[in-house]
Amino acid sequence: MERLVGKGQNKIIILALLFLGWMVSYLDRVSINIAMVQIGEEFQLGPEAYGTVLSIFFAGYALMQIPGGWLADKFGSRKVLIWSVVLWSLFTILTGFAWSMLSLIVIRFLFGLGEGGYPAASQKTVAEVFPKEQRARASSSIMSSNYFGGALAPILATPLIVAHGWRNMFFITGVLGIVVAVLFWLFIRPRSEVKELKEAKVEKVQISKNKVIPVRDLLKMQVVWKLIVIWFGIGIVNWGLASWMPTYLVTVRNIDLMSSGMLLALPAIVGGFATIMGGWILDKITGREKIFLVASSVLTAVFLYFMFKAPTVSLVITFSILISVVKSFVLATVFALPHKLLPTEVIGTAIGTINFGGQIAGFVAPLAIGFLIGAFNGSYDAAFWFLIASTIFAGLVGLTLNTNNHSKQYPDRNATVQ
Repeated sequence: MERLVGKGQNKIIILALLFLGWMVSYLDRVSINIAMVQIGEEFQLGPEAYGTVLSIFFAGYALMQIPGGWLADKFGSRKVLIWSVVLWSLFTILTGFAWSMLSLIVIRFLFGLGEGGYPAASQKTVAEVFPKEQRARASSSIMSSNYFGGALAPILATPLIVAHGWRNMFFITGVLGIVVAVLFWLFIRPRSEVKELKEAKVEKVQISKNKVIPVRDLLKMQVVWKLIVIWFGIGIVNWGLASWMPTYLVTVRNIDLMSSGMLLALPAIVGGFATIMGGWILDKITGREKIFLVASSVLTAVFLYFMFKAPTVSLVITFSILISVVKSFVLATVFALPHKLLPTEVIGTAIGTINFGGQIAGFVAPLAIGFLIGAFNGSYDAAFWFLIASTIFAGLVGLTLNTNNHSKQYPDRNATVQ
């Protein structure tokens, strides 16, 4: 099958729709972190059970990363994008019907499976639409939605929960996802006819069912394994903070739920802009990505220490903002390097494989932190040291990265041309 991607297609509209999809996916995914204050009271959940409910989503999400990327490479990104949005939206709505802890666990697991194909498919679309020298900034632009979605979640979800209850909040956000699926169906379409390159004045991208590089071949590349491990380490921090900061502010720092939601929007907004900036930097510093990643990892660990030792809430939020900035640079680097080093035809599978590491972290982090808090009688100190250790681990692996000459293993036959 051939897909034409050219100047006639509005790259900005496609990028905006991918960004919107990420925003809504993140909103649907993390709203439960805020809702868990009420859910925990209704279902009488302790810290361990709380962590289990938050973690189970990532079990399904992680399991779908590699298959989702393979499907996007094999059959094209559009189908995977649309089906992912439809499925996660339906399971968001079903979350509002949960009647017990067990039902909540089952629904959240299926939710993760449904949403798991979206990350790799969206990055595959970036590889199809943008020339190689623009992909780092395009990739970081859509990944910044993780932070903007994190900001939107407390701003939108908290008032909905307070005013209408947690169940109605999930109904509303689920319907929003269905709207996004319709927009994808209308505006993200392959061209129906193939024309000659000169006549159409477009780039021709071959998507061959017979030329998808197997996952086992990708896993032979050290850079892929290292990015998996780095993303796991930073993912522990991402999802540890996203899952437990609302409860930490309420139970340890004695802030009401509404105020905690509004305060947590600040680091998320700043982190979103920092991710975009990181992509622009990465397009300019080819060959020095390792330095950028390691320095950002070290600063993340330093700011984590100062955050949980901070004597005041204002300092907690200040260091949380700084963490968002430097952590976002690691995020941008991890997702930019595959676009720089690998050919278009394997981007979906590669991103899915790498993102698998981060989503395993999403399963491990909330669960581990829940058990650490329970084991230390409600103290969060051990949990924060766990996050710091994970960040240092990611930085140490980053030191071993060698980004030179990897692209020669699989030259980008499908690189777009200007």
